[in-house]
Amino acid sequence: MPGRFATPRLRAPRISRDYGSILLGSADQDTRRVRIRIQVLLTAALIFANLVGVVIAVSLGAVGIPEPSFLRRDLLLINVVGIPVYAAVALLIGAAVGTVIVTRGLRWSINDQIPTPVDVRRTFAARRRLMWLQFVLWLGAAILFGFLYGSVDTELIPKAVLITVMCALVVVAIANLLTDLLLRPVSAKILQAGLSWRGSSVRSRALSAWLVGTGVPLVGIFLVVFFAAFSPETSKMNVFVAVTVLAGVAVGVGMLVMVLFAWSVTGPIRSVRDGMVRVRSGEVDADHDLVVYDASELGELQFGFNTMVADLREQERMRDIFSRHVGRDVASAALRTDPELGGAERVVAVVFVDVIGSTQLAARRSPTDVVDLLNQFFAVIVDATERHDGLVNKFEGDAVLSIFGAPVEIDDPAGAALRTAREVAQRLRSEVPDLRAGIGVSYGPVVAGNVGAISRFEYTVIGDPVNEGARISEAAKADPRVPWASGRVVAAAEPGERTRWKAVDAVVLRGRDEPTELFVPRLIPNTPSGDPAVDPP
Repeated sequence: MPGRFATPRLRAPRISRDYGSILLGSADQDTRRVRIRIQVLLTAALIFANLVGVVIAVSLGAVGIPEPSFLRRDLLLINVVGIPVYAAVALLIGAAVGTVIVTRGLRWSINDQIPTPVDVRRTFAARRRLMWLQFVLWLGAAILFGFLYGSVDTELIPKAVLITVMCALVVVAIANLLTDLLLRPVSAKILQAGLSWRGSSVRSRALSAWLVGTGVPLVGIFLVVFFAAFSPETSKMNVFVAVTVLAGVAVGVGMLVMVLFAWSVTGPIRSVRDGMVRVRSGEVDADHDLVVYDASELGELQFGFNTMVADLREQERMRDIFSRHVGRDVASAALRTDPELGGAERVVAVVFVDVIGSTQLAARRSPTDVVDLLNQFFAVIVDATERHDGLVNKFEGDAVLSIFGAPVEIDDPAGAALRTAREVAQRLRSEVPDLRAGIGVSYGPVVAGNVGAISRFEYTVIGDPVNEGARISEAAKADPRVPWASGRVVAAAEPGERTRWKAVDAVVLRGRDEPTELFVPRLIPNTPSGDPAVDPP
């Protein structure tokens, strides 16, 4: 199914096992090194597969299938000259022709181009031709050796042909497994481009491993018993030696192909396992996506892992944006339970900060300058509020409302609000001197919860302390050097914070009938500037 492995962003981690083996290098190596590495390894793999076939052929021909025997004086020229010469010529032809096939089929990869469907078909055709080349060379050996041995003794023809064909199957199976492994960088580019790549499935790899490790030796044992049954000259010792040799071949070759099969399967699984370890440690950025290099079901596992991590990355991004909009505490509370409309009564402290002369400021400066200045102003308030366990609940134009005691309860909400107000006043004077603001602090019962419609709501607090804090901030504009607080919030604070404030006046705030006692921070004694008492940020 075309495009089933496509992923919008597939970036390789910079590690040495990107393709499941250090032999294949990392995904960020240059194209020239990739081409040389693949070509050298592929040539060495094909030579190795053919040498394994030669060793098996010699073992079976000499002692594995003893009768009719190849170890005769009249066959000396064929054994000493014919077989070695053909083997050398076949290896040279296979290496040369194989290099041409691979170079033509992978030209797009050599030139570092994005593959097209035509390039994929050519690559698959090159891989298929490479396997057919191995089989044809061994089939040529079967025909040649059958003719040579048959010219001396016709009874040798079946044995020569059967042994050579069996070895051809072994060579092709081993070469197929190795080619799948060594073409992983090429597969990764194809899959990254969103194209389908018909690699060997896990089932076909398992069948190949069984064929080489079990099927061929079983056929050999059957032939030994078959020839022994119809040849009175074959002794029990010959049968024993033959079966022993075939068992040794089965053990050695079976171990080899199982190692290759395990390598082909465990590489992708190990990469997913390592990716899961990184995810558990919180690494979900795109730089840690897996390289999808296997075109079988294991590649789907790698792709599925990348899709899962991409979803986690998107969730983390949404969570971060959500927490920036409503505050971390509100976001955490909303994510823990299903949010509902309505709220609960809580006792909180509020800090209301309102810019003085915002209309004149907008008239004197450009909109960009105003926004930059307001962002500096908001940054001070957000930082101070969060350092004292509060929540910046609203940005209302050029005003800010901070809450202490909701949605997360704290031990001393009144004291936290007063400390925040003192810190904000000091930092605004030093960090944002172009802005002045009235700071009002209040305290009391409110209803805290979600307000709005079921499809769109926000967390807020509603109650008299909010209104009182806004009115106190208006009064505080008379002296923006210091924050102003109600008597209730000062009285509710712990003694250590309460002693830092002093009563200055009782004022009837706008919209109220009775006066509200107002407090400001005490001045630090023996300071020439008479700064209010403020803790260092």
